[in-house]
Amino acid sequence: MPGRALLMDFAVTPTSHRLADYRARGGYDALRKVLGTMKPEQVTKEVAASGILGHGGAAFPAGRKWQVIHLDDGQPHYLCANADEGEPGTFKDRWILEHAPHRLVESMAIAAYALQVRHAFVYIRGEFDLPYRRLQAAVDEAYEAGLLGERILGTDFSMDLVVHRGAGSYVCGEASGLLTSIEGRKGYPRNRPPRLTVKGLYQRPTVVNNVETLSNLSAILAMGADAFRRIGTPKSPGTQLVSISGHVARPGVYEVEFGYPVAKFIHEDCGGVLGGRALKCIVPGGISTKVLTGEEIAEVTYDHASFAKAGSGLGSGGMIVVAEGTCMVRLLQVMVRFYHHESCGQCTPCREGMGWMHRLVDGIVEGRGRPGDLERMELIAMANDGTTICGMGDACGYAVTGILAKYRDEFEHWIAQGRSKFDGRLEIGEPEAALA
Repeated sequence: MPGRALLMDFAVTPTSHRLADYRARGGYDALRKVLGTMKPEQVTKEVAASGILGHGGAAFPAGRKWQVIHLDDGQPHYLCANADEGEPGTFKDRWILEHAPHRLVESMAIAAYALQVRHAFVYIRGEFDLPYRRLQAAVDEAYEAGLLGERILGTDFSMDLVVHRGAGSYVCGEASGLLTSIEGRKGYPRNRPPRLTVKGLYQRPTVVNNVETLSNLSAILAMGADAFRRIGTPKSPGTQLVSISGHVARPGVYEVEFGYPVAKFIHEDCGGVLGGRALKCIVPGGISTKVLTGEEIAEVTYDHASFAKAGSGLGSGGMIVVAEGTCMVRLLQVMVRFYHHESCGQCTPCREGMGWMHRLVDGIVEGRGRPGDLERMELIAMANDGTTICGMGDACGYAVTGILAKYRDEFEHWIAQGRSKFDGRLEIGEPEAALA
């Protein structure tokens, strides 16, 4: 793993997801420490002091979110782990659920204690079969061992954990849409304010955190906030699980210390571009983040500030490598088709704008493109920016404007000539033999 490993530094074996193996790695020691020696507010203070940022895309400080919850307000509080990992190119939460589900279970018990939560939920993507079975088995093992349920580890703290399967909606990965789905209604995102920490699940104070964000808690409480902050950078402490795919020699999930050189990560740790081709660009953190060219990443380090300076973001930790020779028109077509299909239809700019952009790109690929189509797509993206309840309209706009800004010539060539600049020689998703 690039940099110093922190969270997932263990050998994956056929039984590494089981309770016995997890306990052999020190599992549930942090929970025992928390319940035996710390008050709830002390746990929240430690999480805030660690500086851990959300790993689901927004990078909001987890401790700051928790501090909004008033422990003495007389209301039930809820905790939800967002395991609805649907961003194309992102599969690092799935890795945790398959190989380290007990780390999530233990960390959620710690968070529930800090937030005084009696009922917690994991909202898991409906298409996840093995991750669901592994997580549910871990929850069952934890109940049998007295690590969930009544009087956990012999203390006065009790907590129940429910694994709730979604039905395959990308928009339910948005926190408020997720809660609406748990409530049994159509998973439409909600207008805010009020914040979910004020009125969330069943109109009660609720904390929603990403799977990886929560899974860091057992390590933070075991090692202490000061030790955690010594890893990574001052503004981005700790590590990030990065799922890397596309035209890369060694795809997979890597744990990367924040501040690690991106070019070194791709070209050395991941073996470089497939087939020895030159690097054209990367999609840094799922398709909602703007592409960065091979030249632009030369001085970029893997942290939020460095990516922001380069004009993009870390997003959800899903990096897609794109080799030279790839047609960016077809790549954008795939992206926009996804957004159009997944729009929930609640907001007019997103519902109509996604379809409009999808038709424009399809028209270009089918040889019906017109010179004004590119300007029209940019205007639609601008109209979507900040005008929808959730960030899906914005995200599609970022993908469109990011690619048009850097590869406009490929679109103009296709409009003028009626075919790809590359004649389809290499497309995302082609088998390795195509690179020979």
